Amino acid sequence: MDTYILVRDRIMQLCYEKRISIHALAIESAVPPSSIKNILYGKSKNPGIVTIKMLCDGLGISLYDFFNTQEFKSLEQEIK
Repeated sequence: MDTYILVRDRIMQLCYEKRISIHALAIESAVPPSSIKNILYGKSKNPGIVTIKMLCDGLGISLYDFFNTQEFKSLEQEIK
């Protein structure tokens, strides 16, 4: 599985767990809804760490919490 899919899936999982819509996440994180949708629907496959941090702030979690999953821990190296 590639990194983009993991990031996308993690955002969707956290929104589901926190019962927050994409629109509400956009307001809470100060990230435009179009930017979030671009990440979720594949138009933006390389979201910056600052954007991910802002989304984490909107979700009330740390970057550590965002990336602290078994999937991220077992992610293979991108460049071989």
